[in-house]
Amino acid sequence: MNAREDILLSVEDLRVSFRSEEGKTEVLHGLSYRLPKGKVLAVVGESGCGKTVHALSLLNLLPSGGEIAAGHVYYQGKDVLSLPPQELRRLRGAEIAMIFQDPMTSLNPIRTVGSQITETILAHTDCTKLQARARAMRLLKQVGIENPRKRMDEYPFQFSGGQRQRIMIAMALCLTPGLLIADEPTTALDVTIQAQILKLIKNLQQKNHMSAVFITHNLAIVADIADEVLVLYGGYCVEEARADELFAKPLHPYTQGLLHSLVSLKRKEEHLPAIEGYPPAPGTPKEGCPFAPRCPRAWDKCHDRLPPLFEKNGRRVRCWLQEKDDNSGRN
Repeated sequence: MNAREDILLSVEDLRVSFRSEEGKTEVLHGLSYRLPKGKVLAVVGESGCGKTVHALSLLNLLPSGGEIAAGHVYYQGKDVLSLPPQELRRLRGAEIAMIFQDPMTSLNPIRTVGSQITETILAHTDCTKLQARARAMRLLKQVGIENPRKRMDEYPFQFSGGQRQRIMIAMALCLTPGLLIADEPTTALDVTIQAQILKLIKNLQQKNHMSAVFITHNLAIVADIADEVLVLYGGYCVEEARADELFAKPLHPYTQGLLHSLVSLKRKEEHLPAIEGYPPAPGTPKEGCPFAPRCPRAWDKCHDRLPPLFEKNGRRVRCWLQEKDDNSGRN
């Protein structure tokens, strides 16, 4: 990233652990990145790699048993993790908003959608109830909910899955936050609705000049929405690059495997390629690269020592092959 860009969010050496009867297990290992204003960072990887834990950490919303073991999360220069509770509550929703995976579990089933949107507006502004209701109706219309005056008084079960996700987007954007965190916002939707929701998020992000952290396991949808991509595996960042560079030339074998396994109309193989094996379970003892047991290019050093993040031409890659390639280039 350009050092002169105006950085909105800075994550430094973030480490997250969970407590259990066996002790503490670290599930996120020293994650660091910077997000400029108005840009979109996609965080990608298989289930269990630490994507959602990372997202919840940004707002200090880890579930019971989870704790920030080390690191900092700076939003506009403020360390979010050290803010007093009252200031942290003001930050959530007003300046940083989050869209969760499943809107049916995020929306209160016994309250109308209108009351849930206006509650956030009333909590963070000086609006009257009438003004808050008018703003909520405008938001519903903006995200594509027809007849918002009537639908304000309906309950979540009266909406389709795609409509509920649009309502969650309206709630997230009701205070025009500077940062939007979207955690797998299209996972439970069919392909057509996915495309509509992605287009809606991208349009609103550009219109409001928001920054966004977009979390997904699906690299196929990243190219159209992200400026930068960060690939997680086993709780580690294994690659970070501009989206166009990553799709043009992925450097880490894991990223290469993810891209190679995407469905393509041009591919004529009968069977879709897949990455052999399974991701490591959290807390699995390891000395070398976490991807080494599944990597087709692993060598002795990969199993013995964890590679650092090699930085080259503005990209970061956690792979010993980068050192090998650099040494080959010097000979």
